[in-house]
Amino acid sequence: MESGGGARVRRQLQAVGRVAAYLGGGFLLLSTASTAAVRSLRFLSDTNQRKFAMQCGACEGKGTYGCRLCRGSATVEWSPLYDPVFVNPCLCPTCDGYSAA
Repeated sequence: MESGGGARVRRQLQAVGRVAAYLGGGFLLLSTASTAAVRSLRFLSDTNQRKFAMQCGACEGKGTYGCRLCRGSATVEWSPLYDPVFVNPCLCPTCDGYSAA
């Protein structure tokens, strides 16, 4: 048989363990709930911002700027020795042809 003091200590440790488990579980539950609430509010805010916000004046809502050299055509006209007869379309050296509109 166990002594009276050992059983009391074991019961006290079990009680402390239960309290720690309840507190840890509650903290985990609150953390999960607050994370879900923050994500949903951020999603709603982003949705409203996209829905009612003005378009960007620089890119006109495309998300990219057009190349100033080729003006979005991806090619420039180049003529060796400034010869107006032989004009060659060449890939834009500024945007490498990625600025096609």
